[in-house]
Amino acid sequence: MKLEIGNFYVKDIVFGEKTSYANGILTINKEEAIAVVKEDDHITEADILIAKPGDKTRIVPVKEAIEPRHRVGGGAVFPGVTGELSAAGNGKTFALKNCSVLVVGKHWGGFQDGLIDMSGEGAKYTLFSQLQNICLVADTDEDFEKREQQKKNHALRWAGMRLAEYIGSCVAELQPEEVETYELGPITERPQEVQALPNVVLVLQPQSQMEEAGYNDLVYGWDCNHMVPTYMHPNEVLDGAMISGSFMPCSSKWSTYDFQNYPMIKRLYREHGKTVNFLGVIMSNLNVALEQKERAALFVAQIAKSLGAEAAVVAEEGYGNPDADFIACIVALEDAGVKTIGLTNECTGRDGASQPLVTLDEKANAIVSCGNVSQLIELPPMETVIGELEALARDGLSGGWSDDEILGSSVRKDGSIIMENNAMFCGDRVAGWSTKTMVEY
Repeated sequence: MKLEIGNFYVKDIVFGEKTSYANGILTINKEEAIAVVKEDDHITEADILIAKPGDKTRIVPVKEAIEPRHRVGGGAVFPGVTGELSAAGNGKTFALKNCSVLVVGKHWGGFQDGLIDMSGEGAKYTLFSQLQNICLVADTDEDFEKREQQKKNHALRWAGMRLAEYIGSCVAELQPEEVETYELGPITERPQEVQALPNVVLVLQPQSQMEEAGYNDLVYGWDCNHMVPTYMHPNEVLDGAMISGSFMPCSSKWSTYDFQNYPMIKRLYREHGKTVNFLGVIMSNLNVALEQKERAALFVAQIAKSLGAEAAVVAEEGYGNPDADFIACIVALEDAGVKTIGLTNECTGRDGASQPLVTLDEKANAIVSCGNVSQLIELPPMETVIGELEALARDGLSGGWSDDEILGSSVRKDGSIIMENNAMFCGDRVAGWSTKTMVEY
């Protein structure tokens, strides 16, 4: 499969008469864009705001991030989700870089939502502080969800994808500034010098723990809870086959933007033919029952050995219960003779003294940590809040609270906040963005 991603580098975003792109400036017709959002009657209120790096702006509750794109030749950017099912990963796709569509609740947050600061101390915790963000701030008539801690956010998430497609379409007739080419031929037909390199496979464990439909990550529109581990071409992941769900503490999430730009996939591509033979991706899942976890681990190990993998990288979306899947997968791979590295965050408590993962095994002896989800973060007030700051304290965000006998509320009267890293939007960057380092004492 050969995927060409044509990039347009956004330097600034403004509102204007016509949605267009020229000389690094993305112009958005706000009225048209909101009309696209409101194609779903469940959207009751909507506005679009721009948040730029360096702005003294706090955004919360953030539910999703999507890179604006256009599929050259027609078809949905997200096959099986925003349009008819078709193959992803082959052909040409245009992408507006250095920007994202952020889906933000106008009022109601939840367990899976997070916070972004565009400047100051908080900005270093999340990639999205570095982007030009098109903030869709909206509310819905899905009243049954509003006071639920766990929300599907269906109308809002789908509105974000439609908006990303609408904005991406403005470059349909333009020539990209740069073209990235991703091509991996059939494993058995690769040059001998490539096949002589160490064979490496990437194992991804997207969030799929919820047995009720509507919460989990999707693969071509299919709930990942219903899948068994399968081989995927890495181009499919980069080209819209994977959609983020609405579950998991927010710092641990992989947004759709993360899937579209998955850094670990891109790094393995860069090493392909030089230091490794990149075999592709085994897309696994995260399960509920122990038997399901063990079954998935056996599937992963079998696929890896059948592909001829000598080494694997395993990345999990989440922590806690998913740690059992993560460790089981690493152990099964090691037992099959595949040297394995794990990528994950840790939940070591606010004092850092608790066991980092729910389950551990001596065979899981090469783990890259992306930080402690329970780390306390204190941030000063911001001049502007996009969304509703009180959501951090009121609505059960995984890193916020309404009251603590020692710390009080996450949201203080002066607008400053105290929260756990859990609430930082995609803050642990397990996908490979992480700038966090470990210090050994």
